[in-house]
Amino acid sequence: MKYAVTVDAQIAGGSPELDALQRVGAVALLERAFDEVAAIDGPGGADVEVLDTFVGVHPGGALMKVFVDAPALELAEDAVRALVEELLEGSVLLAEWTVARCAVELHPDLTRESLDAAEGPDAPPDDLASRRARLSAGRTETPGPDAAGEVVDVVAMRDTFCALAGRLRAFGPEAFGVVAQPPAGVEGGCGDPDRPLPPGLPPGLPQDAADRRPGVTRADATLAAGALVYGTDLLLDELFQDVSALDGDGGSVAECEEPMWLLGELPRRYALRYDAHFGRRFLVTAIALTTRFTQGTFCQLSCVAEELVLRLLLREAEVALDLFGLLDEGVSAALRCFAESVYEDMDHEWLYDDSLDGIDESPVGAYLGVAPMGIARWFSPFSEERYVHPYAADDSVGPHE
Repeated sequence: MKYAVTVDAQIAGGSPELDALQRVGAVALLERAFDEVAAIDGPGGADVEVLDTFVGVHPGGALMKVFVDAPALELAEDAVRALVEELLEGSVLLAEWTVARCAVELHPDLTRESLDAAEGPDAPPDDLASRRARLSAGRTETPGPDAAGEVVDVVAMRDTFCALAGRLRAFGPEAFGVVAQPPAGVEGGCGDPDRPLPPGLPPGLPQDAADRRPGVTRADATLAAGALVYGTDLLLDELFQDVSALDGDGGSVAECEEPMWLLGELPRRYALRYDAHFGRRFLVTAIALTTRFTQGTFCQLSCVAEELVLRLLLREAEVALDLFGLLDEGVSAALRCFAESVYEDMDHEWLYDDSLDGIDESPVGAYLGVAPMGIARWFSPFSEERYVHPYAADDSVGPHE
């Protein structure tokens, strides 16, 4: 079965961040090391074939995608972790790096392909209805032996999201719909010392000090903020993979035989224009936007591409929360409030309605004050005060638009 293993390698604690030249060198070292590997001897002598690799280096380390064909998910993870650790130890310059995360991500299309290819009496039925019926028949009212583990996973993920919330430095809980009414003598703020929140207002007020928007609590805001940070990791991972697929294919999203994680979720009317160069510009835009979110320097969305990035990020956060049963009405409301806080308008949603194609260039669009939304303007700043990363804004390397 095919697996996409994500590996997050980090520089040694206390080391200075990698500069541009060091990042280029690290990419070269890792890519050269991967090029010399065709297969991995997995645990128990199982062969794990390396199909493809992708390396992206950032100031704090490297994010790698290793595509393998392995007999089982656990074998894929263990074999890739062992391989990357061996590659790092074998390089004098990377020997102190550590593997912080090594996990398989199953793409729905690849998983379905592998299931459809399965044979034998235990293979899943061909049609989805029969598969669903088989799964339903296998369920019982009595919790199985793994039920306790599932509860632990939910609690652990709640704690993980809450711990990540403080990294969303550009937004306080008020951006998620929590309205603070501090007691007399206390200047603004709402916080819970027992539950981290994104900064922006001073911590230390008791739980009953906040007059909240209906349905949104500070705990909801914390989960929503943490899910956005968690979703940022997923967003960038999946965009890296999409760009790698387009680089290898040489075509566009509409023509690529490899399944797309995120670029295929952009407005379909421009699918022929989403090539590898566009993907890199969109990826850089995503990195620039999420950096401003986490650095605390965000002021406003700068261009249509950032509006589309945020749309994808919100979906990633919702999916992650829903996966662990944490997307209740309060957290959903907190994410909606966040979207309302960040978006100045929702005109970009018209890009998903083909019946409204060209409205930005029509008299109706001019009357409504709709900004130009054609793909040629996606990376153009809304005004001179807005910031768009130079790589994304500069399209001089090729006639793509």
